[in-house]
Amino acid sequence: MYNDLFSVFGITVHGYGLMIGLGVVASLLLSWHRAKVRGLDEDTVSTVTILVVILGFAGGKIFFLLTHWDFFLSSPGAALGSEGFVVYGGILTGFLSAWLYLRKKEQPFLRWTDLLLPGVAIAQGFGRVGCFLAGCCYGKPTDSCLGVTFPAGSFAPAGVSLWPTQLFSAAGNLMIAAFLLLADRKQHREGALTGWYLLLYGVGRFLVEFLRNDDRGWVGALSSSQFFSFFAVAAAAVLFARIRKKEPEA
Repeated sequence: MYNDLFSVFGITVHGYGLMIGLGVVASLLLSWHRAKVRGLDEDTVSTVTILVVILGFAGGKIFFLLTHWDFFLSSPGAALGSEGFVVYGGILTGFLSAWLYLRKKEQPFLRWTDLLLPGVAIAQGFGRVGCFLAGCCYGKPTDSCLGVTFPAGSFAPAGVSLWPTQLFSAAGNLMIAAFLLLADRKQHREGALTGWYLLLYGVGRFLVEFLRNDDRGWVGALSSSQFFSFFAVAAAAVLFARIRKKEPEA
């Protein structure tokens, strides 16, 4: 909950940016290792990661502007310069950019998403710790012993005990990464890990949204992230159905 960590030569290192950077590095290291074990091209890992990071951030910002349209219309500069992002926007554009690149390289998309998504989940876990340090994506007020109080200067309301939704999300993402890595030890159909990621992330995100209290856009009675969670779970169901259909009969 202290976003300004330290300064080096007059440059302030922010907790949010540092956690994002550490998450990307951790994701790369894990994905390089997994590619090497499978005899796959490590340069492809690097290229896809760069594309996903850059276009993922762009997609996250675009979705933020779409879900905060009134804010954008009233203050375009402030909206563009804010730290607001929608994770599902980043996931969608990340998947799309990876698909386009891998299609151009004539590489099997699901084979690579199976390889990369454990690292993506780890990066998301680090990112949520960064959210906690900055105070964004904060939870509702609570009297629970788990509540945290943010200082003045955070994005979260200061001096109020709040659910640490950022840490719940961080733990959830790291558990998804652990599950995918454990599941990968067993023989499975291509695309299965991708399906599990979409299912687990979609369900987990839908549930944690009930505890969040920041302004993040709404679709009827659902937050925008809960709305997009339905599509993630539906995509997982379609993918599992396709995998099951391809399985040879006993």
